[in-house]
Amino acid sequence: MYRFLNTPRWWGINLFVLLAIPFCVFMGTWQLGKFEDRVDSHQEAEERPAVSAAKAEPLESLLPVDKETSGRAAEARGRFGDQFLVPGRELDGRPGSYVLTLLRTDGGRSLPVVRGWLPEGGRAPAPPSGEVTVVGALQASENQGSKGVNTAGGLPEGQLGMISAASLVNVVTDDVYDAWITLADSPAGLTPVPAAAAAGTGLDAKAFQNLGYTAEWFVFAGFVLFMWFRLVRREAEASRDAALGL
Repeated sequence: MYRFLNTPRWWGINLFVLLAIPFCVFMGTWQLGKFEDRVDSHQEAEERPAVSAAKAEPLESLLPVDKETSGRAAEARGRFGDQFLVPGRELDGRPGSYVLTLLRTDGGRSLPVVRGWLPEGGRAPAPPSGEVTVVGALQASENQGSKGVNTAGGLPEGQLGMISAASLVNVVTDDVYDAWITLADSPAGLTPVPAAAAAGTGLDAKAFQNLGYTAEWFVFAGFVLFMWFRLVRREAEASRDAALGL
């Protein structure tokens, strides 16, 4: 009754099943690993000491910014120069702007420093003069997908829509670091801006999307096996009926 399994058609079906099930299991395991990586990185970020309590490291030693160095306490020395407002940035649900000041470092390059958050209608304090040392959480340059970024353009002079070297290259003459820091201690009138999680980390919607894909791939594997048993059963019943002359 099961001699049909030796036919070329069923050899093809069996080969497909033998390849499809391991592939689905592999993809499900891979997606589960991606989710577990997100969980681990989130836990590491939660356990990392606050910037104000952590030992600051020289800026150059933490570049380029990656998942490991994002959020770490960075230290830089130089003189403050041009200052900009980054509008459309909310803090605790309140509208306002980031106050971004360029720090011309001893190496000659300028580092964007977010000195704090300014409520809407407020006036940004002037940066201190002379040589200063700043300590803050290191952050990667923003892109068009970053939260709060203004991609529409049309901002007045002295304002930026995105914190990145690319957005500053046509505004200032200095060579700008492809990174920025947010101060742990802001001057009077400003509120410190919390460091954002590095891209690809944290328990966000994309992380749980990986978990959903995990379930889907395992369901696919079960569905392939279920359909194989169903086809075998149907073919066996057809062979039995044919043997009985039905």
